[in-house]
Amino acid sequence: METKRVVIKDVKHPRDGELLEAAQILRDGGLVAFPTETVYGLGANALNEEAAKKIYAAKGRPSDNPLIAHISGEKELAPLVAEIPETAKKLMKAYWPGPLTMIFKKSDKVPYGTTGGLDTVAVRMPSDPIANRMIALAGVPVAAPSANTSGRPSPTTADHVWEDLSGKIEMILDGGPVGIGLESTIVDVTGEVPMLLRPGAITLEMLRELLGQVDVDPAVTGPMSPGMHPKAPGMKYRHYAPKADMTLVEGGTEAMAAEICRLAQESISQGKKTGVICTEETRHLYPESLLGRAQFRSMGVRAKEETIAHNLYAVLREFDDIGVDRIFCEAFPETELGQAIMNRLIKAAGHKIVKV
Repeated sequence: METKRVVIKDVKHPRDGELLEAAQILRDGGLVAFPTETVYGLGANALNEEAAKKIYAAKGRPSDNPLIAHISGEKELAPLVAEIPETAKKLMKAYWPGPLTMIFKKSDKVPYGTTGGLDTVAVRMPSDPIANRMIALAGVPVAAPSANTSGRPSPTTADHVWEDLSGKIEMILDGGPVGIGLESTIVDVTGEVPMLLRPGAITLEMLRELLGQVDVDPAVTGPMSPGMHPKAPGMKYRHYAPKADMTLVEGGTEAMAAEICRLAQESISQGKKTGVICTEETRHLYPESLLGRAQFRSMGVRAKEETIAHNLYAVLREFDDIGVDRIFCEAFPETELGQAIMNRLIKAAGHKIVKV
């Protein structure tokens, strides 16, 4: 299959002419990768079970891992869900369109191939102008996980998508780098108390300020119990992971840097190509002798966590590109956006954490 790449000239004001072919591909049961405000998505008609199967095949994604149905307007929600709880209405008013996905009880219209076999459906309304207009032109809800090979770091540029999926999908809409860089927050609104299933740019603190009580699924910080069925994307399987073996180091800033130095030097002495992920504030804590022997990358500025979120996947993919064997990464406080950053890093490291 030849993959067509369409570069959107004005990403804030895409022209319909640039998007009509993508919309037709989606209606016809094909696959289109497209930018959102979070990461690039791999889209198919959410109401077409055969199209959903193509997503799983292109990504190599386990079929029990549910997909998120994307809509362009609130009126498109009702046909997909059995009911819209009051909690959902509050969240929609506050955060739609935007980086928030909600889990509803599904309607009969949504096939089990889209929901990973569940009686619930995940729905989001993206704010990205390209994504939103493409969905509107398609006239169907668009099921879209991240547009990458399953398990790899999510794509934040069209180049990342091309690297993973060229030749496997019909089209890539190139809207340049995404804004946020981490997947959407996911909240289950089917129970009496809303449950955070995946942290993101809409933080737990923001949710609790709006709703009061919000519970947190244990899978946010730890591995899922064997045999459990994931209620949302990103819960069960190793996700966001580089090819290298990755270890997260947690502790006070200086102790953390000292332990990373020790681990990196040990790794280098074993003949392993070694990468270190630091931040602008901590780079000076690493000795010049190590800076010359290991590959160092800064993820951004700790005081501006949005820079860390924006750069996280690109840094992991860069280490893939240069072929490091081991990565040692600094940890972050698990508050505000830091909770989402740590959720992704913990899963990328396969829950391998050293505490100092």
